[in-house]
Amino acid sequence: PRPRSPPPYPIHRPQLRAALIFPIIVQYSSAMASVLSMESPPFRPRNGAGTVSASSSFAMSPTPHHRNNRSGESSPLSHGSEEGYSNAVRSYSFQTPSGETLEIRNVWKENVEEEMAIIRELIETHPYVAMDTEFPGVVARPVSETYSPDFHYKSLKCNVDLLKIIQLGLTFADEHGNYAKGCPCWQFNFMFNLNDDMFAQDSIDLLVTSGISFEDHATRGIDPLHFGELLMVSGLVLNDRVKWVSFHSGYDYAYLLKVLTTQDLPKDEKAFFELLKTYFPTIYDIKYMTSLCDGHFGGLQRLADDLNCPRIGPEHQAGSDSLLTSVTYFALANSKFTNEKGGIDDKKYLNELYGYGSNHTVRKAPISHSNSNSEFSKTNGSGDSSSVH
Repeated sequence: PRPRSPPPYPIHRPQLRAALIFPIIVQYSSAMASVLSMESPPFRPRNGAGTVSASSSFAMSPTPHHRNNRSGESSPLSHGSEEGYSNAVRSYSFQTPSGETLEIRNVWKENVEEEMAIIRELIETHPYVAMDTEFPGVVARPVSETYSPDFHYKSLKCNVDLLKIIQLGLTFADEHGNYAKGCPCWQFNFMFNLNDDMFAQDSIDLLVTSGISFEDHATRGIDPLHFGELLMVSGLVLNDRVKWVSFHSGYDYAYLLKVLTTQDLPKDEKAFFELLKTYFPTIYDIKYMTSLCDGHFGGLQRLADDLNCPRIGPEHQAGSDSLLTSVTYFALANSKFTNEKGGIDDKKYLNELYGYGSNHTVRKAPISHSNSNSEFSKTNGSGDSSSVH
């Protein structure tokens, strides 16, 4: 069948995949026919010289440490923002208003085992793990002329099955919301090659502008298979003592399940939630939490601003977004979800995902083609920030 409307973004598809679990339409218009050729398209970032905006004073002054395995030569793919924001650097250090120094540490294939060993120790004292991912957008949609109850899961499945994770940010805190001292945040950078892997152009433009170095992802990115092995024995998964915190995170968990299982996602939503419960026994979705509160709308950044939570680091990088997720969760939970003793009560939002499953946030009305296009345009590869959700 022919698509009913033009796409909100171009799609780059280096190689065709013949068999899919669900029938999909790769959205395109006649003017984009050349984009869907068998040849790998050249990458041309439209905003390569842009700068990153930030919402707090100390998010603007990172102190990058030395580079690893870098020639120092300028490249159009190395960074799209200020030099200090490139994820090619070893780490970013930030001075908070209280005088505390916090570090966001970049992880590549050469230091992934060393950093995961540190995290295995840290999880014993800081079991609240705030998570965010960056991925290459949305390139496909299920064929659905009428409303289907699992439309959004099918959309998620066919895209995650096709695409690769780009970045994962993890931030560690204790039960009171206190960050781990020194370095509370790790940013894992995965193998991704713009000449070989599928992506939506708008998503890549956004990530380049935010400082994602695709040159480094192609040459020193972490092998997802190796990372899945390390994650499996890290104590982060299969452990009900670990509390996973995220914002509007169906896609985030889907990519992590793909990394852990090395398989396509389950065929139906029920099996997906069973698998999710196995690997991530305790999850908190902040977007779902806001659906239970009056007066909180919009994305993560807007919610953080409402709660006076400052951002540390560049927006649309997974490390900074996971730090903001962590501080925002504790601010919201302590203001809206406390028990008689003043502690956090998670019963109302435990193990719920916004927009999936059988909770009140799942769309109950029929989906029109115009509405479904709008839904896809919200998910541009940055796990969860104000412009995405």
